[in-house]
Order: sequence, then C-alpha cells, then structure tokens
Amino acid sequence: MRIRFLIKSLSLTIILMIFSQVGWSQVVVEKSKDKVVISGVTYYVHQVKKGETAYSISKAYGITVEELTKENPPAVYGIKEGQILRIPLKTDSSGSSLQSPAGATKHDDSRFIYHSLKPGETVYFLSKTYDVSENEIIESNPGIDITKLSVGSEIAIPRKNFMSSQQKFTEPPKPEVKEQPQEKGYIYHQVKAGESMSSIAEKYGLSTRELRRANRDLRFPQVGDFVKVPGVAEPEKKEEVVAAAVDTAARVIIAPEARSERPAAYTPVTELNGSLDIAVLLPFYLQENTVRVEVDSSKAVRGRKNVKVIKRDDDWIYPRSIDFVEMYQGILLAADTLRSIGENINIHTYDIKGDTVELTRLISTGKLAGMDLIIGPVYSHNLSIVASYARDLGIPVVSPVPLFDNSVLEGNPQLFLSSSSLEVAQQAIARKIGEYSDNNIIFIHSDTLGVDEDVKRFKKLIMSELTAKIPYDDIKFKEFLYYNRSMFNNDSINRLSHSMTDRSANLVVIASEEAPVISETIIDVHSLSKKFDVRVFGYPVMRELDNLDPKYFFDLDILIYSASWIDYSKPDVIQFNSRFRQKFLTEPTEKSYAWQGYDIAYYFISGLALNGKDFIVHPEKHHPDLLQNDYDFVSKSIGSGFENCNLFPVRYTKDYEVKLEEQ
Repeated sequence: MRIRFLIKSLSLTIILMIFSQVGWSQVVVEKSKDKVVISGVTYYVHQVKKGETAYSISKAYGITVEELTKENPPAVYGIKEGQILRIPLKTDSSGSSLQSPAGATKHDDSRFIYHSLKPGETVYFLSKTYDVSENEIIESNPGIDITKLSVGSEIAIPRKNFMSSQQKFTEPPKPEVKEQPQEKGYIYHQVKAGESMSSIAEKYGLSTRELRRANRDLRFPQVGDFVKVPGVAEPEKKEEVVAAAVDTAARVIIAPEARSERPAAYTPVTELNGSLDIAVLLPFYLQENTVRVEVDSSKAVRGRKNVKVIKRDDDWIYPRSIDFVEMYQGILLAADTLRSIGENINIHTYDIKGDTVELTRLISTGKLAGMDLIIGPVYSHNLSIVASYARDLGIPVVSPVPLFDNSVLEGNPQLFLSSSSLEVAQQAIARKIGEYSDNNIIFIHSDTLGVDEDVKRFKKLIMSELTAKIPYDDIKFKEFLYYNRSMFNNDSINRLSHSMTDRSANLVVIASEEAPVISETIIDVHSLSKKFDVRVFGYPVMRELDNLDPKYFFDLDILIYSASWIDYSKPDVIQFNSRFRQKFLTEPTEKSYAWQGYDIAYYFISGLALNGKDFIVHPEKHHPDLLQNDYDFVSKSIGSGFENCNLFPVRYTKDYEVKLEEQ
C-alpha cells in the first residue's frame, strides 16, 4: 500500500500524472496559480475539478489536447476529479510567455526595453545587466509583483538617456560608483561584502524591524547600496574579521574565532518577504522509473535460460529513487509553510544521479547561476563540482545526506554538510567517555593492520579526554581486536570476558560502523552483563541496525549519539504528519528522508530570508525550531565550509523507553 502512495506522490511532483475521466458536463476552468519548474521548464500544476475535461482544460491554458496528453500520457484514457496535471507554460517562437502579466500596458519602446525573463534571473541581476537601479525597474512595472513572475514573462526596463534603441548587452556593464545620498534625520551606511539588514542593524544598535521600516524599498541590500539609518551617530569602527574576498559581492571567508554566540532560544520565523530561487539536485532516476517491462532470465529449463518478460505494476517505483522522492516531498511542504508567511519561493528541480554527465551539462547552461540556494547533489564527486562552481558565485550549497568524510569542506566556504561526519560523532563520544575515567575501558575495532585513520583518531581523542581527568598511569584502557566468530570457533565471548573486570564498571567502546562487528559485540556483551557491570558506547550507525533485537539495547541501557530525534508529541511534528498524509496519502517512517528534506529547506530558506548573505557566513545566528534536527553549523578553519556538529544523546533505558539524555 505504501508503494502505491509513493508512486502517486512521485507522479505529482516529478514524473507522470495518472488520469481517468469522470463526469460529462463541462464547467468553466479556473487556471491554476501554482507553478513548478522541472528541468528548467515551467509548468502549471492543475488539479482537475468535477466536470472538467481534457478539452476544456487545454482550451483554458491555450494549448491543444495533444500537447496536454504529450505531457501527461495517461490522459489519453481520460481524466478524473482530484487528479493532477502538469500544463506547459505556453510561449511564442521567441520564448516569451503568451500570458501577459497583470497590469501590463502597451509597449513604449522609446522609454523602455522589454526583457523576457530567463531561468535564474532576478531583479538585482537585471539592474546590474542594464545598469539601472532595482527601484527604477520596480517603478517601471506598476501593478506587477516582479518577484513572482514566471520564466518567459515580459518586464519593462527603463532606458538610460545615453542608450540607443539598438544597443544590445553582451555582458553586464560595471556598476556606477554611487554617491552617498542626503536626508535629514538619517545617516547612510554603504553596504560591504557579507553584510545584511540584521548585521547592519546590530552595528548601529537598532532592531532589524526598525531598519527595514526606514528602508521599505530595499529588501536585500547588495554591496554598494546605501541603507538609511535613522537618528543615530556613526558607530565606532571595529576591526572586521574578513580573511579573504573573491567576487566582492559574494565570497566572504570568516575566521573561526569570529563565530557569534548561538542563541539558546528558538529564532521566530513569522513574517517574511522577498523571493528566493532554490535548485534541488537529487537522483530521482526518472528514466529508470519509466521502464514498465522487466526481462527475467534467472531461471533455466533443461539447461537453457528461460527468458520471461514481466510487465511491472502501475504501482512499481525504482527502489533507489524512493528515499529522494520522500526528501523532495519534505522540501515541498517546507516551501509551502514559508510561502504561507510571505516568502515567494521558486523551486527548480533536476534529476542528478551518480554520473557527472547530466550535472556538467546543467552547469554549462547557466541555469544554476541565478540560484539563491542549491540543495544537493548527494554523491561526493558531484558535490565537489557544484560546490566549486557555486563558490565564486556566492551561492550556498547544502549536502542533504551523510558523507564518508568532511574533506569536501576544505576550500568551499559556502558548502554546508547537514549530516554530521564520523569525526563529529567521535568527538562527542570521547567527551562522554571522559566522564567515565574510572571505568575499565575496552576499545573494540577490526583494524588488524593498524592503518585505519578513523580508529587512530578516535583512540587519540579518547586518550586526550582521559588524561585531562586522571593521571596517565591510572587509565585502564584495553584495545580489543574483533575477529569473526568462525576464526576462534565461536569463542569470541570468552576472549571478551578476559578483557573485563569485576572490580569496577566496564565501558565497551565499539569503534566500528560494520554491522557484524556491532551485532556480535553487543550480543556477547549482553551475555556478559549478567556477570559484569558493563555499558556500551558506539557510533550513530548503531541506531540504524535492523538485524538486532532492540531488547539488547534496552537491557544494556545503551547511549547512542544520534543524528536525529523526533518527538512525536510536538505540535509541529503532528501537523507535519497530518499535512504529509493529506497531500501524499501516507505518513513518513522515522527513517524517511522526508524529515531531513523539510528541515533543510525550512532552515536554509528562512535563514536567507531573514538574514540575507550574512546567513552564509554566520549560520549560527539562526536557530529555528525544526522537526528532527537542531542544526549547529561550525567551520573549523579559514576558507572551509560548515558542518552540523549537533548530535542527540539517545538513551535506551531498562524501562524500555527511548529518550533524550540531558546534557
């Protein structure tokens, strides 16, 4: 049943739409205001209402029935109430939308240049391209919210006096040097690289709201803009910690010591304004999902292969795409939440798998250049390519899934790892082990050759914590090499028992992410716990094991530092489940990527909306209430990106409860 719901959800957001016809009477079709960008193409998202037909819908959107069924193949067999269609935005031969924006007027070519919006273009981009101010563009398009126009819409650009009507722009001209304006009762602050409304307000001892009220026509200040500061004196000059700047409007590297204090209380996210373009690069495996026939040649009859052609069910979905469809569903719900409080969000979705071909092709089109945020891709080699490309454009990039290590952060100051690396987990566990310095510590790993750098680093961290608490000679530390049970004729439990003592408590540290090492060790420790006082610490992956009876965890009172924690009694979690069920006809499991997708989108979009570019260098200032994460992004060196360093200490109690340990 869950797979059926997933394929319907996938059809809604990415691949195919499934249709059948109900009702015969035609009604007036109301055009949808919802749009989605899929692989750079803009579509209306239309939900079929009672009485609507393929013909009436096609007519309302100015396309033919053939064009509708081409985009929605099952519509050939009819449509039904409640189903979702994607309708291509109709354009003329030049690529301009045939839909005139509300409030459009007749052309006045003597005063204006009429520009057709392309993917990724913003008002700021146009102001720099045509060398006019953002306000002049806005004033030239009365009655139109420029930030909400779709690709292909026409926008009027005021001509400058020296500009001829035949002048074309092959590259953006250099912006003119701005003179400081004057107005009684205000001083003027010229924006520098990395500054936002919030950082400027803080500098002058004002609230962000006070500063925005004085600058209602300036949503996101850019480098060189003047911000009106009401009724205050010039601030004292402070030494700014800017280690390097590339592309002065974008790339700013902040030294680690410049990190601000993370607020203890949650950041309120209530009233937003502005517009953001978000690129989502995930492996949806669209091509693989379109294959509805499977050839099975696994069986043989009389020594010859028996080739059997199997038609896949309509509910079938390519297994490797399921996690990322759910992640995308979470992103969509977060965007809906933030739109409801004022933010205009345009999501551009791309199917990027493990190879670099599609990604390289996408980058070459320039479609990512105008993005405000990029989520993905998920594979390390592709992530490095995107991070390098986005670095000099000042575009933050978020890695949405765990990586093997955090080395990709080096040299990519706008890159964010949303999932903590093993190194972060080792640091947290080592600090906790320091609280048990009087225990007999048994350090278990499978690095028989002594070449595993992760094992070496973990052991060094533990010894550093222990020596800070007690003299080195008083430390009771035993290194225990794990071997498969077959090597010692199932006698591994006796080997482990010889490492334990009944004179003090025993702390078993499992320094491995391998399922056999973890499972066999926990089973053996569980047996020995009847004789010895023992506790177990291990990596976050322990919580993901499916092949081990949870009883072992509860009986051993195990503490695991987990990357996530969901409190199902929280109102926002309850609301998320309800909205997810309503929209996608199922609920996400605890391990679903839907939670991660929601938290990433909500955190980064709201952070950019509230703090602008300053958020990229000071993410620690933003602390919203999330569903399963509590992001704490830290950059450990100049010029490197940020890694989430928050882990939840999850305790499995002997009362068969799973709860957070107080820190």
